[in-house]
Amino acid sequence: MYLPIWMRFRIFAANSNSMPNILAIVGRPNVGKSTFFNRLTQTRQAIVEETSGVTRDRHYGTSDWNGIDFSIIDTGGYVVGSDDLFEEEIRKQVSLAIHEADVIVFMVDVKDGITSMDEDMANILRRQDKKVFLVANKADNPQRVQLAGEFYALGLGEVFPLSSINGSGTGELLDQLVKEFSSDAKEEESDLPKYAVIGRPNVGKSSLINALIGEDRNIVTPIAGTTRDSIDIPYNSFGFDFLFVDTAGLRRKKKVHEDIEFYSVMRSIRAIERADVCLLLIDAKDGIESQDLNILKLCQKNNKGVVLVINKWDLVEKETNTHVEYKEAILKKTAPFTDIPVIFTSVTNKQRILKVLETAHEVYKNRSRQITTSKLNDVMLPLIEKYSPPMVRGKRIKIKYVTQLKLAYPSFAFFSNDPDNIKEPYMRYLENQMRKNFQFEGVPITIYFRKK
Repeated sequence: MYLPIWMRFRIFAANSNSMPNILAIVGRPNVGKSTFFNRLTQTRQAIVEETSGVTRDRHYGTSDWNGIDFSIIDTGGYVVGSDDLFEEEIRKQVSLAIHEADVIVFMVDVKDGITSMDEDMANILRRQDKKVFLVANKADNPQRVQLAGEFYALGLGEVFPLSSINGSGTGELLDQLVKEFSSDAKEEESDLPKYAVIGRPNVGKSSLINALIGEDRNIVTPIAGTTRDSIDIPYNSFGFDFLFVDTAGLRRKKKVHEDIEFYSVMRSIRAIERADVCLLLIDAKDGIESQDLNILKLCQKNNKGVVLVINKWDLVEKETNTHVEYKEAILKKTAPFTDIPVIFTSVTNKQRILKVLETAHEVYKNRSRQITTSKLNDVMLPLIEKYSPPMVRGKRIKIKYVTQLKLAYPSFAFFSNDPDNIKEPYMRYLENQMRKNFQFEGVPITIYFRKK
């Protein structure tokens, strides 16, 4: 047994157009999009945001098929009181998914047949230049497979009947789907670290980079969400030499009504996947919010280093221990991942912005840290002997050996006589001990249990 790596590490060339392959799943509510997502990613992870009148359940993850990795975005469904509002919000979701994704899966329900919402969405998709796979879900038996033929009337070409519940038909779909993806992403030729500047809209991401590089390299406006595509910006000053992964490009005003939260998370996926360390900016006035935690989870799933940057600290009324209490409150919300550096800044006043770079560099070194097998065993085995895994059915579980894996992030294999029965609480104990004895601040740790 091992604890899964939720999202795979990939590096893309700074001067290449290669980007993560992205699949978007669209469709009306209750057609099985999330079940399909869970099958592809082999997780049940979800990002949930509650908004008045609207229930959103969005999923972000990765999968692979025939050696090709790809990110998956389940655009979720809306449940609202007005049909007109429902239709408007669905159109926003589909529009954003089409814009960001490389391939679209449009999911329908064979039990319901073609609905007016299906027709509306098909009308949108037919006018786009992205490849669309029409998937007829809930085709759990031969009779329902036959019913899938009805959906050819939507004018989107071949219909792929499948069952998200039992998996039938999934392989045939994926065989065709991955042919639309690029499999030639180049490995990073430069050995320069990559730092991604991420966070909710209007927290000061572009302002931070402008302050550091000394020019208005990025367009900054008071409108939330004014930047889009990911780019790399070289930085070589004050003894630092690395690449910023940022976003650039002014959004047209008619677009500002779009779902900024959804758009920014899609954009963050691209930046996070390409980075070594993520600088997560948080608005000091608002504190850490649900979307900040969602973005942090994306960093963890990608096994990226993290620095929490509390921006606009100059606007907060302070007392003697305000920053200490603020930090404690934030890390309480990020638990169990609390070994994260927190830097308080004012980008407009250029306060502690170099400290951000110093800390990012330390986290980068922590993420690259290699510990010899002998030192690992000298430190960890006595701790394991002192506090062994709980017995299972009267059988003692022994961990006899530990080694670090040759990956781009801290990953360790613990060899045991019974790895399947080592539970998560004990894994947390091992992680905490490793953090106490070795320097991994700001870096997620992945632990595998393997058969000795």
